[in-house]
Amino acid sequence: MKQFKIGIFVILLILICSISVFAVGLPGDEDLDDELDFNDEAPFTQDIEQNSDDFQDLPAITLKGTVTHVGPFEPAPEEDFFFKGREEITVVVTSRGDYYGREFQIENVFMGHPLYDLELREGQRVVLYAEIDNGEIATIGIQGYARDYYIYILLGIFVAVLLLIGGKKGLLALVTLVLMGVVIVFALLPLVLRGYNPLMLAIVFSSLIAVVTLFIVGGFNNKSLAAICGVIGGLIFAGILAVIFGNSAYLTGFSSEEAQMLTFIDEAQSIDIRGLLFAGIIIGTLGAVLDVGMSVASSMFELKKSVPNIKPMDLFNTGMNIGRDIMGTMVNTLILAYTGGALPLLLIFRAYEIPYEQIINMDLIATEVVRSLVGSLGLMTAIPLTVLFFVLFTKRHEQKG
Repeated sequence: MKQFKIGIFVILLILICSISVFAVGLPGDEDLDDELDFNDEAPFTQDIEQNSDDFQDLPAITLKGTVTHVGPFEPAPEEDFFFKGREEITVVVTSRGDYYGREFQIENVFMGHPLYDLELREGQRVVLYAEIDNGEIATIGIQGYARDYYIYILLGIFVAVLLLIGGKKGLLALVTLVLMGVVIVFALLPLVLRGYNPLMLAIVFSSLIAVVTLFIVGGFNNKSLAAICGVIGGLIFAGILAVIFGNSAYLTGFSSEEAQMLTFIDEAQSIDIRGLLFAGIIIGTLGAVLDVGMSVASSMFELKKSVPNIKPMDLFNTGMNIGRDIMGTMVNTLILAYTGGALPLLLIFRAYEIPYEQIINMDLIATEVVRSLVGSLGLMTAIPLTVLFFVLFTKRHEQKG
């Protein structure tokens, strides 16, 4: 009961902080309009009908289709540098609705670049882009490969293995994973778009995710409480470091193309891009910090069960030794994750032999270095905090009991 009351207190404290953030961070602009339309323009389209209204904005939809026929490849003239050739393909719409079963002939153009060229075959699943005029398809084209089918297969394998190996714990982990996605998609992202402070939102929602996740997976006990305190402490410390060194290093937050694209969206003009960078650091750190916090607390919990009479100082020292072993591998995991994402860029630096002084001072590289180091420091900070709080909670429980 004591642990439950403490847990409720922690949750209420985070809720109070979140309400305070919302009250202070209310944007002055008007509320956002309805949902944004992010339909990309299809690179290759076929005009079904041409009239004087061709240049008006038509509503667009995304459809699924299957390639039923691929015509012969027709090479372009040698003097054409950008256009390499074309082929006629036949596509049948497979999306349920008014256009199901409709067949279209579409021109597939090759430009000699793997990013834009679509190597299609019969039976290939594709995503179609269609513009609608008076209920009929006026223009249709291939937007890209349909990848969701294979993603769902991989997702099914992931869930099956998680439940097979994890059992009840695996099921609880799956529940917390779904809750985490719901919080990010339906709470965090809309509030960031409305102009609230991204860093404060990231800390508040990450803390809420940590509380819910650790209580669901670990139960209401000293183990979960210690892990929660360690995780939240590590996240706050990482946030402070991100702000200090991000501002000191003059990180702009525009190192990614996606951040630059936000400046062209009217509804996103109030977003603090640098704060969004710091928020990304916190959210990217959350998973590793959760892992470390629960691993350390769980190990100490099992140790206490096996050796009930262990002294607090011995318990603390043992917990720190466990944490050091975990830290040695988790820091490598965090650094290598960021390095793996930047591997093509590192190859460019290597190929062009760009000087180190130029590389380390690039906004993109400085951002990734700060991101990885701040995340690692937050992870390392969570270890002694988790150990300390577990010893304190255990000692207090023994005194009360």
